[in-house]
Amino acid sequence: MAQTAPAITPLDYTRYDFKNPETYRVRIPKGLSVEVVERISDLKKEPEWMREYRLRAYKHFVERPMPDWGPSLEEIDFDAFTYFADPMGEDRPKRSWEDLPADIKNTFDRLGIPKAERDYFGGVGAQYDSGTVYHKIREDLTQKGIIFCDTDTAVREHPEILRKYFGKTIPYNDNKFAALNSAVWSGGSFVYV
Repeated sequence: MAQTAPAITPLDYTRYDFKNPETYRVRIPKGLSVEVVERISDLKKEPEWMREYRLRAYKHFVERPMPDWGPSLEEIDFDAFTYFADPMGEDRPKRSWEDLPADIKNTFDRLGIPKAERDYFGGVGAQYDSGTVYHKIREDLTQKGIIFCDTDTAVREHPEILRKYFGKTIPYNDNKFAALNSAVWSGGSFVYV
């Protein structure tokens, strides 16, 4: 007896297939170089140890060949990408959802981030392009000594803790793409219990 394949439901792209106008307060031109890595560090007002970490990672990235164990990646033009685009500049992250610009709030609403998730989780952060635009932790957790903030804040306010753990799971010298990530990373959350 032959079986018929179930009907394939067409995908609804309208939920995720949208684009906001590009209104960045800070956007580095396309390209990858020592100057781009230094500019990212300068914009973030990072301490010298993080700047040096980024530069070591970039040097490692440049010196490593492309991986040859999978499909060829030789056609990737690393200068065709923008490595830093921040919609809010220094005016972030916000601690109140209502303080975010409307286009950013609308993006997260369209992606289905429920209000309950923003309001009641122990901590929640929202990344938009290169910047963490929203970060919130419940007050009772802060009073217990739990640190939850964006990584840029952790670099400045908790360097002794962050430096001990940063880049330890996958160090920049693990592979070419780990090095690239370490050179131009931006955003993310930091949790310390």
